[in-house]
Amino acid sequence: MSNEPASPVSAESQTPASGTTGAPKFVKKEPLRLHIGGEAIRDGWKILNIQPKPGVDFVGNCLDLSQFADNSITEIYTSHTYEHLDYAKELRMALKEAFRVLTPGGMLRAGVPDLDVLCRLFLEPKLDINMRFHVMRMMFGGQIDEFDYHKVGLNFAIFGSLLNEAGFKNIRRVPEFGLFEDITSLKFAGVLISLNVIALKP
Repeated sequence: MSNEPASPVSAESQTPASGTTGAPKFVKKEPLRLHIGGEAIRDGWKILNIQPKPGVDFVGNCLDLSQFADNSITEIYTSHTYEHLDYAKELRMALKEAFRVLTPGGMLRAGVPDLDVLCRLFLEPKLDINMRFHVMRMMFGGQIDEFDYHKVGLNFAIFGSLLNEAGFKNIRRVPEFGLFEDITSLKFAGVLISLNVIALKP
């Protein structure tokens, strides 16, 4: 998997990051807002995606943000990405990487399936077998390709604890982000299924 930018910005708009070792890292002079796992193009945001697609600025994944220097990103947004990581190692690595690249005062907005909500839905007597099967898929992933598997279930207590462990503070949940049209606003059987969390780097 390549970690090279899919569409490098011009050298005129970059400055070398200080205090780095190995391959030179470059940071845009203007504040950088990063949409991890995104596809929708929006002014002011750069997209990092594991697969090269139209509009993707950087090819890579959330486990390795070495394309970006420490304290170089003001905001990170990611919708239903972290549940694809294992809880033994990968999820902690990804949250530490997000913390590293954010500027002091920088914000992480992250949505994941809310395990509390999905468990209640799965046990809802009014759901038929097809609806219950759909809830099960939201728990474990659609499994339509090699990336579409869920390896961890998260509720606010667990996710908040992991964010705190990575260094984040002022962790709170919000109903919706309202930034992109994505699964963070999805309702099933009239219930919002996404746990949407904002966390700040001190």
